[in-house]
Parts: sequence; C-alpha cells; structure tokens
Amino acid sequence: MPNEHETVGAYALGILDDAEATAFEAHLATCEWCAQQLDELAGMEPMLAALADLPGAGTPSIGESLSAKPSPRVVEKLVDEVAERRARKRRRNFYMVAAAGALIVSGPFVAVATSGGGDGGKSGGGTEQTLSANPAKDAFDRISDKITATDPGTKVSATVALQKKDWGTGTVVQLQNVKGPEKCSLIAVGKNGERETVTSWSVPEWGYGLPNAKTEQAKQPLYVQGGAAFEPNEIDHFEVMTFDGKLLVEVDA
Repeated sequence: MPNEHETVGAYALGILDDAEATAFEAHLATCEWCAQQLDELAGMEPMLAALADLPGAGTPSIGESLSAKPSPRVVEKLVDEVAERRARKRRRNFYMVAAAGALIVSGPFVAVATSGGGDGGKSGGGTEQTLSANPAKDAFDRISDKITATDPGTKVSATVALQKKDWGTGTVVQLQNVKGPEKCSLIAVGKNGERETVTSWSVPEWGYGLPNAKTEQAKQPLYVQGGAAFEPNEIDHFEVMTFDGKLLVEVDA
C-alpha cells in the first residue's frame, strides 16, 4: 500500500479495496492534513471526468479509471490537476469576495435583518434574523502568543497571534488605524529570507480601527485568519503590505 498521505486521492475516488479503505480510515482519524485534503477533494469525480475528456489530457476517462483501478501515479496526476484548477479558480474569485470576507471578520457586531411582506406587518408577514460574526476575533482571543507593532510613519498597528500547527503556523492578524480603499497582504518572512503570503484582504473606503471615525463600524479593528508553512521558530518577522508594494507595518516575531 502506498504512503497513507498519498492514498487520499484514491480514497476520494472510491477505488481502494476494503482492506485499503479500512487502513486509510484509521489513519484519517488522526491526520489533520489528510482530513483537509479529503474535504478539498470531496465531490471531485465530475471534475476529473471533465479533465480526462480534454484534448491531450493523457489520462483515461473517469469510467475507465474507476473500473480499471488506475495506478497511484495516474490518480496522483488527476488529483494534482484538479487541485491546480481549483487554486486558479479561487484566485480568480478572490477579489470579488475579499471585501465581503473582510466585513464578516471585522470587529464584534450583530446584524439584524428584517424583511416584510405585502400585508403591512400582519402576522406572518415578516421575519427577523440575528447574525453574529466574530470567528476570527474569537480565534484571536483564544491564542495567547501575540506580537504587536505600530509603524511610526503610517501609524498602522498590527497584532499577530501565532499558534503552532502540525502543518506550520496558524495566524490571526488584528489591524488598526488603516484607511481605505486598499488591498493588503500579511507576509511571513523566514529567517532564511524566504517570503510567504499568509493571507490577504480588502480595506473598504471607511477603513478599520480608526479611533476618530464617525461610525462604530470604522472604529472596529479588522481580524483576518491565515496560515504559513513556516514553523513558528522559523519566522523572522511579518510585514503588512499593500498590493502595490507599500509597507504599512512590520512586526518582529
């Protein structure tokens, strides 16, 4: 049987025999990385079929794959192609959802949405829903290891919460005193000089964490979650950069 980490693609396609599937499920119960990969690959058979039908794809059709039990090398090739196509699609869709995502994770707030029917408020003519959106702030509050810095020029302040993970370092950045509109990234710089983008977001025109803002929304800081492949002790510092290359603040690790 191949390495358990390499078996996730075959398991997602349902082409393992009973013994192999049972062994992989035992491994899956203790492996966070494989669980994440399996979640990514859920429902991928139609995409694999589409890939197999592309001119020059060089891979069998999905029907042939499932009936003939393709080799682990073929499965790995198909899985890699699907992962790359999904990554390209995520990059294309990022700019459309970044602003909405930043709003969802920014500051503690409660949104109340009310809709009314055409009966002028009679019984059953309207509904009210209360939504609380603080997942990144909650994660930030739970992490004890935090580092903070404020740039003397830009006045932007950032606090990075760090948490060691099996796959690297989980992060939540709290950003304050930043004006918009702007697009920014949190970049981890390793002690070896390597640079890795941890997460990115959009700042709306009203900004975040502005103490003298006219609205409560603009006074609230921004919280954004991300992750780096670096181990925590491999990180030298973090940089909050705009997409056009301006350094807003540097945070030593």
